[in-house]
Amino acid sequence: MNKKLAAALSGSAVLMLLLSGCGGDDGDEKANAWAKKVCDQWQPELKKIETANADVKRVATTESSNPDEVKQTDSAAFATMSESYKTMGSALQQAGVPPVKDGASTQAAAVQGFESTSKGYADLKAKMDALDPADKTKFADGLKEVAGGLQEATKGGQDALTTLKAGGLDKAINNQKGCQVAVGSASPQ
Repeated sequence: MNKKLAAALSGSAVLMLLLSGCGGDDGDEKANAWAKKVCDQWQPELKKIETANADVKRVATTESSNPDEVKQTDSAAFATMSESYKTMGSALQQAGVPPVKDGASTQAAAVQGFESTSKGYADLKAKMDALDPADKTKFADGLKEVAGGLQEATKGGQDALTTLKAGGLDKAINNQKGCQVAVGSASPQ
């Protein structure tokens, strides 16, 4: 019953994939220095998101997972993701205006995108917390609704990364070890 949630959660993995690109050339030193500030703060958050994704997928694909375990795991994962995206937005803000054309507007739009995703996951956590695992039919219907909200929840973060890329920061960000994620490690074990 939770497989739809696992499939929908793959959409949030898209955010992670966007950050896993190969490094480019040395490029602008100022942009690289700015990206290092951001990525050094993003690294622990990306690991938390990766772990939370793996936890949700684990309970979603395990036949023995009971509704209580699914509820607790998903709620905790959504709380973690909400906090991590909020922290990522704060890291962008704290790094200062990126040294690119329209840097202030690029930064503001990206911060807003991460804040939107943070709020989206907080809303999903609230929906998950409201589900009653004792009524399996209603619980399954509720999971479908939560799964349906995942795409909307991740949209802000995807928009934020698109904004940074369009702003000319993709190479600088991809060059930073802190923003490179091991894509395969999010699989359930």
